[in-house]
Amino acid sequence: MLAQEIIRAKRDGGALDAAQIAHFVRGLVDGSWSEGQVAALGMAVFLRGMGREEAVLLTRAMMNSGRVMRWPDMPGPVLDKHSSGGVGDKVSLMLAPLVAACGGYVPMIAGRGLGHTGGTVDKLEAIPGYTTMPAPADFDRIVRSLGCAIIGQTADLAPADKRFYATRDVTATVESVPLITASILSKKLAAGLEGLAMDVKCGNGAFCDTPQMARELAESIVAVGSGAGLKIRALITDMNEVLGSTAGNMLEIAETIAYLSGDEREPRLHEVTLALAAEMLVIGGLAADEAAARSKLQRALDSGAAAEKFAQMVAALGGPADLFERPDAHLCLAPVVRPVPAPRAGVLTGLRTRDIGLAVVELGGGRRKAADAIDMSVGFGRFRHLGDELAAGEAIAIVHAADEAAAERAIAAVQAACDFAEPGSAWTGQPIVMERVG
Repeated sequence: MLAQEIIRAKRDGGALDAAQIAHFVRGLVDGSWSEGQVAALGMAVFLRGMGREEAVLLTRAMMNSGRVMRWPDMPGPVLDKHSSGGVGDKVSLMLAPLVAACGGYVPMIAGRGLGHTGGTVDKLEAIPGYTTMPAPADFDRIVRSLGCAIIGQTADLAPADKRFYATRDVTATVESVPLITASILSKKLAAGLEGLAMDVKCGNGAFCDTPQMARELAESIVAVGSGAGLKIRALITDMNEVLGSTAGNMLEIAETIAYLSGDEREPRLHEVTLALAAEMLVIGGLAADEAAARSKLQRALDSGAAAEKFAQMVAALGGPADLFERPDAHLCLAPVVRPVPAPRAGVLTGLRTRDIGLAVVELGGGRRKAADAIDMSVGFGRFRHLGDELAAGEAIAIVHAADEAAAERAIAAVQAACDFAEPGSAWTGQPIVMERVG
């Protein structure tokens, strides 16, 4: 079988069969497909699309391109959640221990920041000593004993996807729904999951910037995941403003601690967390319905059980055992902390959220290229929300920066990203959970 004939078949609009897809995925791993051939097939799929069955075949083949985790004799359901990415999205940090406190087992393999979106692994590395790449046996042991562990992707998990994505990233073929679907699900299936809750972000801070695109991706992920034998549901959630009150690695860890401790639970962040966690409990048979799941989750929060799970996970993965008792002793602070003054009085009616994410990158809190080091201390705290009325000069957010010049640039970026209506103007927002699929 020749690579060029497989490319030709897809170029001409044909559907690839199992043997052709297996040949391609094998070529990704052993190098028998050149970069040019990988790029050509990626572009052919981008332009011609893929049917559901093709996407299932590609997902399964990439899943099986490396190690596939197994969880025999687990006393509860093996569950996970995945987000398509946003600004201030720290839901995974509180959701994994929360579901574990309710009887689920969450072997969460998370990613790093990409472009303007933050990454869960980067956030966890703001905790001193926390290792995101433990030995497989340690990962297995921690998940089994505590119910959850959040780590980074290992090189032997869906290696075909890693190479394919790297090529797509530099050939303008990332924005293909079937390829995004296969990329996400191949890694999740390789983690040995029984159930998955998918969070498809929608809005000006998300990859899917329209409801139509978000719905297309959600439906694709649910259909392909179900076709591959996974119990799966998707929520489409709003990403037209920062989720929670912080954006930046250390600041988001601090907000996670405040959330789990009960000191501060920003309503939108709380709703997304509970909605996704409830889907996981229902999928896993740990609750009869959403209402029962939410009640169980709230008890796990209020009793401190979820906070205890997070603290135990941090300690088990090398972080400080007293993180909750002494967070200020362990989380690094930026040397410059400045308010972002509102340029005028009025109601905050719009926020170009992607620009806020890029401002975090400009502060040093994200990467322009893969090898870049990250300043864990920088970002934005106490971000105000759409519909809030501010006086002139009142803080829209607090910037945490490495120096005064960086702080000034960040202040200007936030001010430029905000829209204000006249004081007293009515404003009606949309619900944070926009739609459920599956």
